[in-house]
Amino acid sequence: MPLGANKAAIMGVAGVSTGDVVLLSSQTASNSASISFTSGITSTYGEYIFKFYDVNPATDAVEFQFQGSIDAGSNYNVTMTTTVFRTHHREDDGESGLGYETGMDQAQGTSFQNLSSDTGNDADSSIVGTLQLFNPSSTTYVKHFDATMQTHEYQSQSREDFIAGYFNTTDNIDAIQFKMSSGNFDGTIKMWGVK
Repeated sequence: MPLGANKAAIMGVAGVSTGDVVLLSSQTASNSASISFTSGITSTYGEYIFKFYDVNPATDAVEFQFQGSIDAGSNYNVTMTTTVFRTHHREDDGESGLGYETGMDQAQGTSFQNLSSDTGNDADSSIVGTLQLFNPSSTTYVKHFDATMQTHEYQSQSREDFIAGYFNTTDNIDAIQFKMSSGNFDGTIKMWGVK
């Protein structure tokens, strides 16, 4: 499908300007512990786009996280280095700011990477956003990614997290898993391939 025909589906995704964008998978969590994409991440596409639609945790004030796998999802523990900064603004206008989040980054870590934090579990609270993964099948280079996430935080504030980094491996990244730091969640995650 030409990019122009699917422009609405990827609107707001930085760095996408040419090529075909193909919806490869859509999964919906219903009180689920995790969502894993264990097929479809191959050398066919040079970029993968994950979009998150109304991800709502069962537990209050938790983090939404992801990790990669080089063994088709048997293990999610790839070494990564990341960087995170955030903007926020409370509903009562009592607090706002922009800053680097040292507690959310990793330096050669193998933990799940936070994509958002302190998400509320109210019925109307959720996370939305986009994660881009670049050239995950390369056997020459590390695997870069970046994400932008908008969260309704548990203390009633808008929180925008900007996450970037790389999986420090030249092995294929062939699976990705998403989960909360604690508890289950609802929501939809879609994966596109970009040629």
